Amino acid sequence: MSFVPLQGRATWVPGHPPRLSEVEFSGPARTIRMPMRGAIPVLTRAIRDEEAHPSVGLLSGATLLALKLVASGRIRLSEAGDSWRVGPLEPDDHDRLRALAAARAHGDTDVDAAEDLIRQLLDAVADTMTRPPAVPEQRPRSWGQRVASLPEGEPEEDAGLVDRVRLTLRIEAPDEVLEGGGVVVVPQAHDADDDTHFVDAEQLWTPDRESGHGFSHRARVALGLALRRASSAWEPLDRLLRQPVPDRIVLDGEELADLLEDGLEALDGLGVDVFWPRGLRGELVPQGRVEAMPRPQEAPLTEGLFGPEALFTFDWRLALGTDVLTEEEMTALAAATSPVIRLRDNWMVIDPGVARRARRRKASQRITPVQALQSALTGTLEVAGETVEVHPGATLLRVRQQIVDASTVAPLADPPGLRATLRDYQRHGLTWLAELTGVGLGACLADDMGLGKTVTVIALHLHRRARGLASGPTLVVCPASLMGNWEAEIGRFAPGVAVRRFHGTSRDLGGVEDGFVLTTYGTMRVDHRTLAEVPWDLVVADEAQHVKNALSSTARNLRTIRSRCRVALTGTPVENNLTELWAILDWATPGLLGSRNAFRKVWAAPIERGVDPGVTRRFAQLVEPFLLRRRKSDPGIAPELPAKTETDHLLRLTREQVVLYEALVRESMERIEQADEDSRRGLVLALLTGLKQICNHPAHYLRQAGGRLPGRSEKLDLTDELIGTILAENGSVLVFTQYVAMARLLERHLATSGVPTLFLHGGTPIRAREQMVRDFQEGAAPVFLLSLKAGGTGLNLTRADHVIHFDRWWNPAVEDQATDRAHRIGQSRAVQVHRLVTEGTVEQKVAALLERKRSLADSVLGAGEAALTELSNAELRDLVSLRGPSLPRTPDPPGA
Repeated sequence: MSFVPLQGRATWVPGHPPRLSEVEFSGPARTIRMPMRGAIPVLTRAIRDEEAHPSVGLLSGATLLALKLVASGRIRLSEAGDSWRVGPLEPDDHDRLRALAAARAHGDTDVDAAEDLIRQLLDAVADTMTRPPAVPEQRPRSWGQRVASLPEGEPEEDAGLVDRVRLTLRIEAPDEVLEGGGVVVVPQAHDADDDTHFVDAEQLWTPDRESGHGFSHRARVALGLALRRASSAWEPLDRLLRQPVPDRIVLDGEELADLLEDGLEALDGLGVDVFWPRGLRGELVPQGRVEAMPRPQEAPLTEGLFGPEALFTFDWRLALGTDVLTEEEMTALAAATSPVIRLRDNWMVIDPGVARRARRRKASQRITPVQALQSALTGTLEVAGETVEVHPGATLLRVRQQIVDASTVAPLADPPGLRATLRDYQRHGLTWLAELTGVGLGACLADDMGLGKTVTVIALHLHRRARGLASGPTLVVCPASLMGNWEAEIGRFAPGVAVRRFHGTSRDLGGVEDGFVLTTYGTMRVDHRTLAEVPWDLVVADEAQHVKNALSSTARNLRTIRSRCRVALTGTPVENNLTELWAILDWATPGLLGSRNAFRKVWAAPIERGVDPGVTRRFAQLVEPFLLRRRKSDPGIAPELPAKTETDHLLRLTREQVVLYEALVRESMERIEQADEDSRRGLVLALLTGLKQICNHPAHYLRQAGGRLPGRSEKLDLTDELIGTILAENGSVLVFTQYVAMARLLERHLATSGVPTLFLHGGTPIRAREQMVRDFQEGAAPVFLLSLKAGGTGLNLTRADHVIHFDRWWNPAVEDQATDRAHRIGQSRAVQVHRLVTEGTVEQKVAALLERKRSLADSVLGAGEAALTELSNAELRDLVSLRGPSLPRTPDPPGA
């Protein structure tokens, strides 16, 4: 359309009816006159031409306004009934029209003249856009053309009749379905304000005075516009527009299939309802049945229903209501070539997608034990990307009830050979484990640290042998520091049961047929193929958070070791995020919670965002049968343990610490704000680490191995006071720090004061660790310094009645584990926990975050320091800047 001279004047040439109007474009070289149908696209594009003549802009703006009014359905017949007009206009439309006239008036065209011109053009566009292009006269006139020639007197007879209507479609089936599987579609007009008042479309062509239908002739216009919109959404309806009266059309089989697959959704988007006669479109619902396959006579009873060799069948069929179709009916449905088939003496319309699935159906497919388990627990099964309702067979129904009731059945007696009297909650845990492992399922025993998970598993080992359920030894994979504890506990509670360590350079599994084999995660990682050759009855992952990263080599290699069942032990099933829980449960019962990505999408992401408490509740119900979580604060357990008192000691920085702190914040933030995304994370972590070290002691941050320590940190001074009081009361204390360097400073400082200490860290050999634990328990030293990562799990240090957290590990679950080294079964005294926090620093601000994380417990725990790297620069600066009291209470001593 670039040939049109838009820089010249545009002149409106009115015509009658309005669609016969023209627009004349006068340029410097030539003049072009265009009919309205051709001028409309030119004018709609001209609005973007900044160099167009003002007269072109006036007509262009009016054309766009007219198109909007037509699209919204605000058009009507002229009083003579020979053309379409815009209207009725609302007050906002009049204001918009007047504003357009005022904005586009130019030269010899004042505002009133511009407004009159706009109104004429609105009618011309409305009349043009609501009519098809001209056709030869010999072609039969459509109902739309006939409406344009209504008798002039008829509109006056419509007073009080309904003008506004809503389109619906009624599906009819003849006594015998039409050849090719067709049906009849009948359009209907519903009163827009009273849905109970409706007529078939053909009745609108009979005057109300003859039929009394209560609709005006303008209802025909409204219905026609609705049909036009509907035909643009679903093309077969266009045939109604070309009929003398839009009374009905017949759909063939292909059109009916298209209606079912695409048309219904498209029409629903326009608010057009489709009504089906009763019995024609019955709801066929996919339904499945899962059954356990018969076991061979020679199959051992110890396999369990969900053992690795178990097999299940899945049969998918359709159900009419609750009545499942027979095999013959499914075959007939699969063979049908039309969406309309004869089923149970009735014609039925079948969704093409359902018919395709019926054709692809395979009767009695085999499925895995985990798929059968999911169907038994949830009543659904994922089949070919679609969730299908499943009805478990009788065997699965019994097992489902057994799993659901596992935590409520009558407790088992202590098994033969156990030299201990289990506490009530421990016997309950044994019973639960026995029920799940008895059917070949895994489980996660997630009791708080110190509640006796070890003795519970020893009892399970003895129980399975007493009942004839076990075949093979039990493998325990644990941190190196716990091997001695396991060996001692087995010797104490199950004397006579063979125990072998698979660790060190001379490790060997020759002749292992029963008893316990103990190994470490490190040994298992490098020698998993050797371990996989043994037919294990039970594999136990102690401190199972070591496999919380399912992509790590430790987790992957542990999965290659097969056994009849698996048990995970952990006091912290979730340390940082819910995917860790997925990794543990997916090892214990592979596939139970679906794939890792699906779990993140369906469960973890919504729960961690906290957008819907209902999701958290449903997830807890899903994992409850496989995760037993007891806390020391639970009824029936707390009386077994002494009291625990926790105190946060708020301390100030010394002057030296303030100077170091503010200088590090200032210099680091300048670098962080200029860094790219990759290097920024490392800079943020370095800043946080440096600030925590400054809060501990200047010598820690400055890496001063020698020199004066007292008077430079209130943390150190308070630790001196606390230890002095503890020793005076003949007590013992565990001092945790996440930094080995800080622990060495404490060790040197306490040695100069004559206080005996033990120091355990990640580099301590296994035998030395075990000896240190024995020495501390026997009273060799009253102070045990431990790096949090190496000494925070697995150790039994009940001689201590005080715990000092010198610095904060930004994960409450890890801190709780460390505290539980002292506050556990076997502790006879009240335990006091001291947490040292510097006021106004990043330590205090993160301590507040810790309390919120602690309240989320089993649902969500944040990602610690890693999450803080994602803060914006402004948020990070607010987090690390000093607030409130930042100066020491008293001046530093000379030379500080």
